[in-house]
Amino acid sequence: MKRIFFTISVFFVFGLIFISCATPPTDEMNKAHDAVTQAENDVDAVRYAGNVLIRARETLTKMQEEVNAKRYDTAKNFAAEAINLAEKAIADGRNAAARARNEAQSLHSSLVTPMAETASVLEAAKEVDDLEIDVDVLSEEMDGALLAYEEAGQDIEDENFEESLMKSQQVRSTLADINGVITEAAVELSRKQ
Repeated sequence: MKRIFFTISVFFVFGLIFISCATPPTDEMNKAHDAVTQAENDVDAVRYAGNVLIRARETLTKMQEEVNAKRYDTAKNFAAEAINLAEKAIADGRNAAARARNEAQSLHSSLVTPMAETASVLEAAKEVDDLEIDVDVLSEEMDGALLAYEEAGQDIEDENFEESLMKSQQVRSTLADINGVITEAAVELSRKQ
């Protein structure tokens, strides 16, 4: 009787192992698909962690290939890896977005003083008669810089940090150009006197 019970128990345990290995890991696969879909719908993950998302999608493909080959344990491992990659993409996206926001805000706010100084220098240059500069062109450039500065601020509010950075860098470059033209004209004027 004990021997029969032992034999039945052994067959039962092996049967459970065989059954657990013989069926696709449907729950894990569904969770992997859901995790990758969630990451693909996360704006920051798409924008800043695209490489990790590609790896997550490739891992899903490998998972499906393993299921098709009836290698369910390996498929289960790929499902877990896909979930980890999707979560990493979301976390990396959030971190990168925070860095981009901080960088955009920092650069944008750092332009306040240089813009005021350049506007002041330009106004003073307008008063110097013998200064060989095209005041109208420089004034248009200054107006363009002010407009780009305002747009960069709006881009920050709209969470378009790359665009804000690009416009703020353009403003900084324009201010440097205006100051360079005025400085060069002032040096040339001082040589003539």
